[in-house]
Amino acid sequence: MEQFLVFLQKSPFNMLLLGLAVSTGGMLLWPLISRPFRQTHEVGAFEAVQLINRRDALVLDVRDTGDFAAGHITHARHITEAQLTDRMKELDKYKSRPIVVACKTGSRASAVASLLRKQGFTEAFALRGGIAAWQQASLPLDKG
Repeated sequence: MEQFLVFLQKSPFNMLLLGLAVSTGGMLLWPLISRPFRQTHEVGAFEAVQLINRRDALVLDVRDTGDFAAGHITHARHITEAQLTDRMKELDKYKSRPIVVACKTGSRASAVASLLRKQGFTEAFALRGGIAAWQQASLPLDKG
């Protein structure tokens, strides 16, 4: 240990390298450490399929109309993110069911799911990775 401390003291560059190694290690571990404390609830593609099949979850697609028409999850309800506040009453009848919010990459879905939970939808989940993750898992999309 003493040799290591002497090595660090010989050059400020050595201390910089050690600090860089420690900080990058911390950045790599941060997603694992912070996951239990996140406010948003996310589900992966296969977890979403289980919610749909076992608990009759509603899939809410918040992408733009063109993206939705190009391909969407079967029986997904399409309400763009911009229209959500105006059309919230349409979703009131689904408050007792789980809702899986899907967007293109999963970034907008987290914000929408959080908004839905604030409106009383206790089981609103964001699709982790969005439609891109759904396609990567080789799950089907309806077109049209």
